[in-house]
Amino acid sequence: MKRPQLSLDFERYELHDDPTFCHEWDRREFLRTLGGGILVCLVSSELLAMQQPGQRRGRGGIGGSAPQDISAWIHIGETGKITVYTGKVEIGQNIRTSLSQVVAEELGETVGAIHMIMADTAVTPFDMGTFGSATTPRMAAQLRKVAATTRELLIDMAAHELNVNHRELRVSGGNVAHGFDAHGYRAISFGQLTKGKKLIKTVSADVTTIPPKDWKIAGTSVSKVDAREMVTGKHRYTPDVKLPGMLYGKVLRPPSFNATLVSADLKDAQAMAGVTAIRDGTFVAVAAQSQYQAEQALAAIRAEWKETPQPSDKELFDLLKKNPQQGERPGFEGRGGNNKGSMEKGLAEADHKLQATYTIAYIAHAPLEPRAALAEWKDDKLTVWTGTQRPFGVRGDLARALKIPEDRIRVIVPDMGSGYGGKHTTEAPLEAARLAKAAGKPVQIVYTREEEFTWGYFRPAGVIEVSSGVRKDGTITAWEFHNYNSGGSAIGTLYDIPNQKIAFHAGQSPLKQGSYRALAATANHFARESHMDELAHAVGMDPLEFRLKNLKEARLRAVLEAAAAQFGWGKNKPEANHGFGIAGGSEKGSYIASCAEVSVDPSSGKVKVERVVTAFECGAIINPDGLKNQVEGAVVMGLGGALFEAIRFENGKIQNAGFAKDKYRVPRFSDVPVLETILLDRKDLNSAGAGETPIVAVAPAVGNAIFQATGKRLRSMPMVPGNLKV
Repeated sequence: MKRPQLSLDFERYELHDDPTFCHEWDRREFLRTLGGGILVCLVSSELLAMQQPGQRRGRGGIGGSAPQDISAWIHIGETGKITVYTGKVEIGQNIRTSLSQVVAEELGETVGAIHMIMADTAVTPFDMGTFGSATTPRMAAQLRKVAATTRELLIDMAAHELNVNHRELRVSGGNVAHGFDAHGYRAISFGQLTKGKKLIKTVSADVTTIPPKDWKIAGTSVSKVDAREMVTGKHRYTPDVKLPGMLYGKVLRPPSFNATLVSADLKDAQAMAGVTAIRDGTFVAVAAQSQYQAEQALAAIRAEWKETPQPSDKELFDLLKKNPQQGERPGFEGRGGNNKGSMEKGLAEADHKLQATYTIAYIAHAPLEPRAALAEWKDDKLTVWTGTQRPFGVRGDLARALKIPEDRIRVIVPDMGSGYGGKHTTEAPLEAARLAKAAGKPVQIVYTREEEFTWGYFRPAGVIEVSSGVRKDGTITAWEFHNYNSGGSAIGTLYDIPNQKIAFHAGQSPLKQGSYRALAATANHFARESHMDELAHAVGMDPLEFRLKNLKEARLRAVLEAAAAQFGWGKNKPEANHGFGIAGGSEKGSYIASCAEVSVDPSSGKVKVERVVTAFECGAIINPDGLKNQVEGAVVMGLGGALFEAIRFENGKIQNAGFAKDKYRVPRFSDVPVLETILLDRKDLNSAGAGETPIVAVAPAVGNAIFQATGKRLRSMPMVPGNLKV
């Protein structure tokens, strides 16, 4: 009756791939196409140790103990063209631009001079995947180091060529230049220096990079790389990739989750001209010369299924609370999640005690680009183009499923139309590969919107119980926090509370669930920041004043004060039927605070978010405009989960698998409030990621504003799937 849980929390994700950072046959072939030049490889001592015989990578993940096992490559050809390789994926987060900026900064070049090849397992270094806001703090830092080493190497080569001191040279505009002397101004181009040479350079961890305070290219709002191609439709995504003789594939899906295939009659489909129809165990699929023909062939298959009774969303929260997963453990994956003190003592010291339960529904990733893959077999090797956040993980999955060596598989990821943590698995690539093998031709599979909603996976639903105690003066004395099923990310509180008990309890999920933007940080912030407001109300304190009284964390304090100042917190009272709310938090090393203004129509109960002011700090900012886009995109996305997004399911079927009216609603243009964003640029701190954290404060800020407007405390996400009853 229970659907097995798919755990894709990358804080405890088990990796299985060998830690290789290049494949020799692919690298040699690719270098021939580039001609002579200099090749620079970043290899950490930890990675080199892992390459030794018998060494295997253990647990990997965002906060795991595994060594950082990614590297970066730069190639400078005879023409001076700079090509950068990274296993990271461009998913719409504009990482191609910011990574180009840090390389250009160290090499004294323009962003336009950097050509970046991303997420191609044949030519890019091994990479665990694009998730967890790790690209900026890890990959950008590594590319800075490799580019700085390249710069120093080029200067050394030029010093030898020009017979001058290394310290007298600098890089600029693709040249190493020597100032005026007896010989006049002299410069030698990168291409001249690298002509006919193929040099490999190991980068040490202590190479000197340009500090953020001296940045001229990084730290500025550079236009998005490939923006023109994207807005004109020239840019190609996975569904746009076509090959000669390509067929279109469709897969027979069960009528409900956990249904068992009893029989399948393929005769009518196989009789169609140009159609390949196969059954391999429970895998039944067709390939045809057009999408329409593939749909017709699939419809011609007569299948019988055995279905099993399953629960509905109406039973969800009782199920999650009453059905713990085997071997559940306390979860302290979130920042600050340390048990300390005594709850009994803390509650005894409290003047007010409060208990509340918060619930979080499953929601869908709803990417603009659904799952898609194109597979081609040639010379007993497989090439797959697909939208995935784990190209090397997909390669390993395919190798295991198809029982062939990884070095016979190449996975290429064209820039992708969003992922949000929803594209870690290998369904579409494997389906396309199996069909292509059977058909003897390339096969492309693109999921329909209904398939994407149904056969992907969901942000985990959850139940969160909070018990607390507070003195009359606003000092929190006790804090107990239990999260059932939704996850441990950001489960700990940054507020200064002497007595804490915090735990995550894994549950048996009736639906397939996995990573989503910010993982469980959104759920945990919703419960925590809503409860903070409830405590403030209990002692009659202003919500901002209450937070600051219980806060020593300087970075969180800074964003709370910045958002409040911009919003005008405390200076104005809301209009009738309007309310103000504030919330803040931290995740993945960055800090967020949001102030929201909400209006509620007393006659219809319609809730409208009028204005959101967000202050965000993620260390040194690489691209301010790109960062602002990330923050505001996260705020809009967060409104959906806060207000109306929820998966409805019954007896193994998704009831709202689509965007049509009365199905699954995502934020629309009419839902977007006035957005004001303040970026705190901390050039004294390392850059952190920004793709996830800005989403976590939206729901509690909006919920707190609804409470001020109506006096109703909403403790379930989504808060207003319909209009609010006032």
